Amino acid sequence: MNVVVLYDGVAIDWTAQEIASVIRPVNEIARILRRQGHRVSRVGVKHDLKWLARARRADIVFNLCEGINGIGKWEDLVTATLELAGIPFTGAGAWTTTICHHKGVLNAFLQSAGLPVPRWAVPSGHRIARDFPLPAIVKPAAEDASNGIEQDSVATTRAGLETRVARLSETYDDVIVQEYVEGREFAVGFVGDTALPVSEIDFSGMPPGAWRILTFAAKWDKGSADDIGTRPVCPARVDRELEKRLVATARAAWQRVGGGGYGRVDLRVDRHGRPWILEVNPNPDISDDAGLSAMAAARGWTYPELVLRIFDGTRAAWQRKQSVERLAAAGV
Repeated sequence: MNVVVLYDGVAIDWTAQEIASVIRPVNEIARILRRQGHRVSRVGVKHDLKWLARARRADIVFNLCEGINGIGKWEDLVTATLELAGIPFTGAGAWTTTICHHKGVLNAFLQSAGLPVPRWAVPSGHRIARDFPLPAIVKPAAEDASNGIEQDSVATTRAGLETRVARLSETYDDVIVQEYVEGREFAVGFVGDTALPVSEIDFSGMPPGAWRILTFAAKWDKGSADDIGTRPVCPARVDRELEKRLVATARAAWQRVGGGGYGRVDLRVDRHGRPWILEVNPNPDISDDAGLSAMAAARGWTYPELVLRIFDGTRAAWQRKQSVERLAAAGV
């Protein structure tokens, strides 16, 4: 098959490390697909839409594009363009990526289904309701990968909360405030309909007094205190009952947003043992050292097997869709 691996085209102001973090999984996945006999091209996405002509010539697009010029919300435009052009592609569709990139909309949508979401608010100006529970965490409302999240993101006073909202609003168009849930943090990954082993973030190595959160530094600043203090453990050390609650809650959230392909749901469990949904992440990082890959490894899958399950699932789904369309056209 003719396969295009699509990714965020390199921006001129990116560092060598940022470029490498994007290109390395692109190259690795291209190698895996070539070993299966596929013809593979690597195509970077920019605003000029030149990438679309090359994507149209593909039998399948392996979509690794998480934005354009590093701006995550533009990922939605890429998936929407692929859908509009009728091009089969891996991962979640445009509706799912769009709703999950707008955290206020996502929270309202999940709550409407009766799913547990910590109390949240989209600030009016820089002010928050006086009865909003503290501590609270302030985050960009339309970003992922922990962009805009640091230790100072958690506020413990009304004045501190309004100051943090004002400061973050200078950089990001949309800001959301959410009740901080003290407790253990977990993630449940999905590939197709398969739930992967539950993962937990071990915060025991965090410096004294630090908030137990996954900051931008924890994810991207190797060797930082936040990086060293946040160790993923997979499979998580949980009893069977808690594991069932986590998977059931995560699956309900993933299905509610029409999740397809692969994704990850992040949760916190409070001191009463109740799971709370923090994030729903369609198309998370699938580098060979990323969280979803670790979950797949805990299930016994090799990294190439994870990649090929994602690829083959897309191919099978597209073939089923074409069969249904042919039957409909024939009046069957």
